[in-house]
Amino acid sequence: MSRAHVSFSDLRTAAYCPRKCYYQRTRDDVDREPPDRVESVRALSTRYAELLESPAGALEGEPIAVPPVSYRERLAATRERLAAREQWDRLCEPDERDVLATGRHCRGIVHKVLADPLEPVLVSSGEPPSDGVWEPQSVHAVAAAKALAWEHQQSVDRAWLEYPAYGVIRSIDLTTRRKARYRRALRTVWDLDGPPARTTNRSKCESCEFAAQCGVRTRTLRSLLPGFGSG
Repeated sequence: MSRAHVSFSDLRTAAYCPRKCYYQRTRDDVDREPPDRVESVRALSTRYAELLESPAGALEGEPIAVPPVSYRERLAATRERLAAREQWDRLCEPDERDVLATGRHCRGIVHKVLADPLEPVLVSSGEPPSDGVWEPQSVHAVAAAKALAWEHQQSVDRAWLEYPAYGVIRSIDLTTRRKARYRRALRTVWDLDGPPARTTNRSKCESCEFAAQCGVRTRTLRSLLPGFGSG
């Protein structure tokens, strides 16, 4: 039986919290377009050379997440590290940008496509972890790589994650373990015929827009109830 293509965003959300993915897919009033701030942060990834040359005062008006001086130092260190591996120029001048890639099972936008070798680049508006990349982003990256590989009929062995608000760029190898996590997220989305079990990691619920519908009591929700949030 054929199955519909799954969006990259659904795979990423399912890897983070399957129940949240269920609500996003079944609610008609969910705005799935990224907010303006996300687009402004992603746009930084096209302006690295300009940002490195800008004085600290000019950077204060940019959507960066660290102090201007620290930002330039981080971005300069990133450039030095990647230039030594002959990767900086290809990341700054990718073969294509904002490509809609459709694979065998999934589809979505790849922010940058690198050639020789073929590799996807995803641009995150958020904060990087202390090391590596977040698991939902790893799943997203594998999905993008598989979609490009399917379209171009060639293997893809590496993907990139950029965190332009922090001046950080990281690469990941598409290991067997990462591919298994991708397949698990894909099956999760395909099997969403009802709300899955709630996550046991309640920290994920604090900022979730579906917390009330889900029925969990977060610190934010408790503060709104009589008897909570004081003292």
